[in-house]
This record gives sequence, C-alpha cells and structure tokens, in this order.
Amino acid sequence: MGTERMKKVCIVGASGKLGQYMVRHALDRGYEVVGVCRERSVPKLAAFDGRMTIVPGPTNDPEVIRRAVAGCDGVLTVLVPWGVKQYASGTAQAVLDHARPGARLVFSCGWHITRDGKDRYSRTFTMGVRIAALLGKLVRAVEIDDQVEACRRVFAGDTRWTVVRGSTLEEGDSQGLPVWSRHVGDPVLAGNLTRRVDFALFMVQALTDDALIHEAPAIVGCRTPSALAHNTGNPHDHG
Repeated sequence: MGTERMKKVCIVGASGKLGQYMVRHALDRGYEVVGVCRERSVPKLAAFDGRMTIVPGPTNDPEVIRRAVAGCDGVLTVLVPWGVKQYASGTAQAVLDHARPGARLVFSCGWHITRDGKDRYSRTFTMGVRIAALLGKLVRAVEIDDQVEACRRVFAGDTRWTVVRGSTLEEGDSQGLPVWSRHVGDPVLAGNLTRRVDFALFMVQALTDDALIHEAPAIVGCRTPSALAHNTGNPHDHG
C-alpha cells in the first residue's frame, strides 16, 4: 500500500509513551488519527486536542475496537500484557476481527516473541523474561504468556500484519529509522537499545512498507555500535 492510500489510522493504546509518539508521527504524515485508550488515560492526550479523535474504553473490548477502526486504512496496536485477564490477546483478537479487509495491521511487542523458533537468546535475557513472567503473575500485574498468545493469533491470521519486536527502550531525541533482522541473535541487534520515539517511527513507517507484510522484525537503534558495525546502508533485514 502506497502512502497515498494511507489516509486514516487507528492507534490502539494511544495514551502510553509509545502510543503518543505514534500519534505524533502519524499526524506529521497528515493522517487522520483515531486513538483508543482507557477512559482514565484520556487526559494524557490533551496535547493533541482537536487534532485527533479519541475512543475511550478498554482496548480488549470488541465493541470499542469495532467503533475505533471503522474506515481505517491502518491500525497500530500496542500489545501490553496487563493484568491476568488476557488483555493482550483480547486486544489483538478484537483488531483482527474488526479491522476492515485489506487494512494494514502493525503490532508492537518485545524481543521475547518468536515467530519461527529460530531466535537465539542469551541466558541472561531468557532468565530475565522468566523472572518477569513469574513475578508478574504473582502480583497479578503482568501476563507475558498472554502477549505470546496474542502474537500467535496474529501470525496465524490471513490479514496484512507486521509484528514489530522492540529491544530495550530509552528516551531521547530521534536517531532515525531503526535497523532490523528477522531473528534475535543477529550481530546487528547486539546493541539491544532503541529510542522509544524511533520504535514508534518504525511502527508508523511499516504501515506503508509492503516488504514488512507477514514479517516480525526485531529492531535496534540505527546509531548503536552493533548497527553501525554491521549495517551496510540498508535499514532492513539482516537475516
């Protein structure tokens, strides 16, 4: 889908840090923007008052999503593993069910998601994910396994999807479009650091990059030492 055909975009999870950056990038491109966030989070979008439409409600509510994605050419979804009530998978399923046929769907998650089992994780990374999953369940705050289930549903679908897998994130000014690889463990990703504003940039850019359809790119900042050492000038796949 070319840029000229991307007119209206829905951002699911618009009030979060990543979501707000995506709103800004989408508006900068001249898109009509619809944002979805919980009602209590609406004030976080005050900076965009009059420039976007807000649909308040839980992002895993199918009716909320149905109203928000109506007529949208693209949907950007932040898959947050909140709580222990299948929030991420419920959100993903609602988007998959209600986005118009042919819409471009881009989802965000972390490196721990694997599409084909070929990702290579360090022992430290794997242990960290396991500990976070265990502690999250104990305090009933996070359900990492549900984010895995959400992505499984996306991968199994026949929509025009992309799942963007982010490294460790930091705040700061944009450094440019991140580089990506199909698999964690690729030396280009060793820097394991991306500016959050650039994660959002990659998400919005993916809406009009047909080369990313049915890909699960793992990304890293383009100015990290690993990216500079291994990048050949193409900000795309390294294997």
